[in-house]
Order: sequence, then structure tokens, then C-alpha cells
Amino acid sequence: MEPDRLEAVIRAVVKELEAATARPGPAQPPPAPATPPPAQTASPSAEQATGLRIDLGDPTLPEARCRPGIPAPADAEGLDALMECTTARIGVGRAGPCLRTAALNLFTSDLAVTKDALAREVDPALLSRLGLFTVRTRVERGKEEYLLRPDLGRLLGEEARRTVEERCVPQPDVQICVGDGLSAQAVEVNLEKILPVLQAGCATAGLKQGTPFFIQYCRVGVLNDIGDLLQPKVAILLIGERPGLGRADSLSAYMAYRPRAGHTDADRDVICNIFDGGGANPLEAGAYALRLAQRMIQKQASGVKLKLLED
Repeated sequence: MEPDRLEAVIRAVVKELEAATARPGPAQPPPAPATPPPAQTASPSAEQATGLRIDLGDPTLPEARCRPGIPAPADAEGLDALMECTTARIGVGRAGPCLRTAALNLFTSDLAVTKDALAREVDPALLSRLGLFTVRTRVERGKEEYLLRPDLGRLLGEEARRTVEERCVPQPDVQICVGDGLSAQAVEVNLEKILPVLQAGCATAGLKQGTPFFIQYCRVGVLNDIGDLLQPKVAILLIGERPGLGRADSLSAYMAYRPRAGHTDADRDVICNIFDGGGANPLEAGAYALRLAQRMIQKQASGVKLKLLED
């Protein structure tokens, strides 16, 4: 189309739109007189409050998560069986070279779960209910510094060291500590199940227990500081694991025999993936951790040294 003709068409359309906007619409009835609201009204739904209607189901529900995205699989029963036995993202299908909308929504939702787990703090009410006092590592500027400076999370702050020395039983057989790690949710979901098992097991086995406490902004290496301060035979650190996509409730129990400065992961043992519904059951994991602590005390070793002694 020639430029002059195109410009004339645009002017005509704009003129018609302006005229339509200026024309008065049908008469509106006068507004109803205001009436006082009832004493108690139900809070409006999200659709009523925002005018936004979400017609998609929750992509993280089991039925949505396990629904195949392949329209006509060659072996539908085999695909269902595969998807039920793994959390890997298989059978999601594709739209050309791209993910299907359902698969993308699930991925985005699971990523949000991961980010929330990293950003949250452990509920103080839970710690109070379990009788745990709180100390902090050398992280002073919050979660962002904690994520950027793992080295600071491996050392107790000066005030924390004083508090631990004042409030904790020295030289116990088993010292239990709890750290937030990279998932507050993992601590909140599992701690009330595994901690009583450990404490009751120590009492039954006749092991002297230390005073349990909570460490904020904690990394696994803080076990060395705990060992230097309290000199336990075995230290157990219950800590939130790094969350995966959609999996934020996995706890680990790191354990060491007489931990001290200079020890590395080779000197420690770990029971990981502690969670209900697919991982190590917290009750069973607590019992196993106690048996492992007894073996450490008997063999006077942990980590690689313990494995070499038992082989």
C-alpha cells in the first residue's frame, strides 16, 4: 500500500474511534443508596478481590505431577509405571522443540518451592517447644551473606561460643545440634520426629547426652567448632539439605567422632534424604544414627577410618 493511502486509512480509523468514544452511552440507573455492611462478612475470594480468574489446577498435586504429557504413548502402562517409580522428569512430552505448558508450570512451581526453602527461617515456636536455645555462626548480614560466604557458616560467632560454653554440658558422650542449613522446611517437617528418637535412644543406651541447641546460618563444618568447645565423643548435626526442584523437606544427620579443627568430610559420616514418603523415615533414621554413634564410640573412629576398621 502506498504511504499516502496508508496514512489516510489510519486517520480515518482514528477519527471513527474518537467519535465512538464521544458518543454518550445508554442512560445508567442511579446508584442504590448506601447500606451499612453486615456485622460479619466473609472475606472475598481472590477472583472477587482482583477480578482475576485462575482456571488452571495446581500443577504440584500428585495427580497432575504423574500425568503423562505424551498424547499417545506406545506403552501407556509401562510409561505410568516408570513415572511412578522415579521423581525424574520423564514422560512430559513436548510442543515442537519446547516444553508443554503443564511441564513448564510444574517446573516453575517446583523452583518456587526451592527458593522459598532457601529464604525462610526456622519457626522459633518449634525451637521453643523442643527446648532448644539459638546461637549464630559468624554470618552477620543475614541469608544473602550466608549463601555467598559458606566459610562464615562453618564457624560459631564469639557470642555463640560463650553461650555454648555457659549453657551446655561439657564432654558428653553424644552432643546433638540442629542447623537450618539450606532448608528451614526440612527442619520444621522432621525435627519433632527424629529428635525424640535420638534422645530416648541415648537414655536407653546409657549414653551421657549434651545440651541440644540450634545454630542459625549453619554449615556442616561447624561440627569442628562444637568439638573443640564441648569435646563430645560423638557430635550429631541435624541440618536441612540443599533443596531440589520441589523437594525441600529433606534432612541430613552429619556425625563425627571427637570432631576438632582440621577435620574434613572424610572424618564424618552422614545419613541423608531423611523425610517421609520416599526418603529415610525420620524415626528409622534416628534409630540408625544412634547405632552408628555406638559403633563410633566402640571403634573410636568415624568417616573413612571407621569404614576401614569395619572392612
